[in-house]
Amino acid sequence: MHPKRKKRLYLIILMVAGIGVGIGLALNAFNDNLMFFYSPSEVVAGEAPPGHPIRVGGLVTTGSVKRQENGLTVNFDITDNAETVTIEYTGILPDLFREGQGIIARGKLDADGVFVAEEVLAKHDENYMPPEVADALQTANQEGVTATDQSSATP
Repeated sequence: MHPKRKKRLYLIILMVAGIGVGIGLALNAFNDNLMFFYSPSEVVAGEAPPGHPIRVGGLVTTGSVKRQENGLTVNFDITDNAETVTIEYTGILPDLFREGQGIIARGKLDADGVFVAEEVLAKHDENYMPPEVADALQTANQEGVTATDQSSATP
């Protein structure tokens, strides 16, 4: 092989390897920052990965909001009308946060099954509900109706 061709071949191989490494690093960074949405039913079923950042959404259960001694840490439950997940959040809650309200929390699931939230988002007006929360509530409601129908049909 001619020395010029050999030099070009090495350069092309080096460029292809560099592009491959760059694509690999970009995909790895994308995967680390990817955050999925889970309903309380999916979290209770074990579909949510513990220790990985995720979003959980549902309705704040009435009577479940409890503030701890330090005043900034709040524990509350959210539900999709089928299952309930406990959320622990340290910080200032949004002004629109209240019981019966649709919320989305961003954070991680700990080993005890408690969701430790880094951020809590509440709906912005009376007519809006995040699409993920609405879909989760509708799915849970349909599964609840199906389970109720089957249990009432059994003698």
